[in-house]
Amino acid sequence: MLLAASTIESLGFQEEFGYRPDMPESVDKAAMDRQYEARCRARRDLLLAIGLDPSDLPIRERAAIEALAGEVLSLREDRARLQQELERAAHLADRDALCPIFNRRAFERELAREISLSERYGTPLCMIFIDLDRFKQINDRFGHATGDTVIQHVAQTLVENLRQSDIVGRLGGDEFGIALTHAEISVAETKAARLESLIGSLIVRDAENEAAESVHLGASCGVVEWRRGRDAARLIAEADETMFRRKNAKKRAR
Repeated sequence: MLLAASTIESLGFQEEFGYRPDMPESVDKAAMDRQYEARCRARRDLLLAIGLDPSDLPIRERAAIEALAGEVLSLREDRARLQQELERAAHLADRDALCPIFNRRAFERELAREISLSERYGTPLCMIFIDLDRFKQINDRFGHATGDTVIQHVAQTLVENLRQSDIVGRLGGDEFGIALTHAEISVAETKAARLESLIGSLIVRDAENEAAESVHLGASCGVVEWRRGRDAARLIAEADETMFRRKNAKKRAR
């Protein structure tokens, strides 16, 4: 049953039940009709769920009850929207400012979570600590904008060459961390060697000056296996130490 226009206006529901005179032609009125019909059904379903049949009520009481049901639905929608915004904000807070990977805080949290799972189920867990070689030369010679592009390229290379179950984060500057879940040390060492090779294939040149000297990027990886009693901070520190030994060994071998 439709309410008369005068009744709609007197109850204050004119904007919901009809079109405003100043509504632009570009508005999709058919879509508005569908949205309104959906909300009407939702209101009726809500009232029926609590044992109220609006059709049994006088017109004013029915309008008031349906308006109240509409407010309840609006509150539900607001709550769902706020929840989505909170989840989106939490997602952004976990992401590195430059790359689509975890920042250090989020990486440490996820690593601690994987350590808890390994402690409970006895599954293997390894970490790779990556530090880029000659990155400072790139920043000094080509500028920080180019350096940012290199960081982004490296992050993308890591993501593309890891399993979805692995965790990758930027630990700061030109340092990255990877948690390899359900991976023995031999598997982690093979993966680290592969990543060093991939990153080492990147050469940075000046596109506007072909005569300028290029910089051959590289990476040094430190690999450690988690053992009982080690927390996330200690595992990262051990991987960092292993990475420095790797970097020094490469320098001595030149």
